[in-house]
Amino acid sequence: MVLEVEVLSEICPECQGYIISNNERGDVVCEQCGLVIHERNLDLSHSGTRAYTQHEKERKDQMGTPISKLMPSITLSTIIDKNKIHNADLKRAVKWNSHLSWENRNMLIAITELKRLGTILNFPERIKEGALRLYKIVLKKNILRGRSIHGMITACAYYVCKEENIPITLQEVINETATSSKNIKRCYKILIQALHLKSPQIDVKALIPRFCADLGLEFQLEHEIIELLKNYMTKLIICGKDPKGYVAGAIYLVSKFKNINLTQKRVAQVIGVTEVTLRSRYKELLNHMKLTVN
Repeated sequence: MVLEVEVLSEICPECQGYIISNNERGDVVCEQCGLVIHERNLDLSHSGTRAYTQHEKERKDQMGTPISKLMPSITLSTIIDKNKIHNADLKRAVKWNSHLSWENRNMLIAITELKRLGTILNFPERIKEGALRLYKIVLKKNILRGRSIHGMITACAYYVCKEENIPITLQEVINETATSSKNIKRCYKILIQALHLKSPQIDVKALIPRFCADLGLEFQLEHEIIELLKNYMTKLIICGKDPKGYVAGAIYLVSKFKNINLTQKRVAQVIGVTEVTLRSRYKELLNHMKLTVN
């Protein structure tokens, strides 16, 4: 393989030698002392160019996937063909060398589950990266020992969603995982306590546009529902209660005042609460509205 090396006019700060650019490796190094000045530079030499012959296609090819934080490991590994080895001890060594360590195997399981969960629930890239960063802290502090990998990575993803004000509830996350809700809630509690984190509250108002769109309600009605809940939450605390219940109660209350044909059953099914919860939150909001008017 021929390496393309470009000589630059800059001078090495260490030995005053000439600096060269290795386009294949993406490094800028000193020709004399070997000091690496820049590394992992983007190769833009083939971007925007067209290939007409086989030789030009081979020169245009770029191998490898981009480096991502959602990769279990970015280190290089050596693969030895076992069919060409006849020594028994060497075969055994090759076999053990191909085994993943406990930490790499753990990260592979966690990242696979995180990607699956993120694909189903449409997590932004920053949520996946934040959840993985939090999971690595858990793994480093040895909090995970004796606990479920799937449960802990799900708890990390849910915490980052709450921290970033992503309108996703815990029940929606639980519905898409293979672990039990009890296990996820336990892992979430351990995560908060062990890392001394402050559990962020879900912004109830952030859930309204999504459920209004699912019910086919107009934007003006959505604005009135948000104002109703905002007025309610400024005077009363809703901590400890399901935020979806208040969203369901507010939507049903405003729809009744606007004479919109919405049944309790349909609202409860779309939002994911029981009709009993909807009626309870509806009565609380209605009583508050009467007191405010009076």
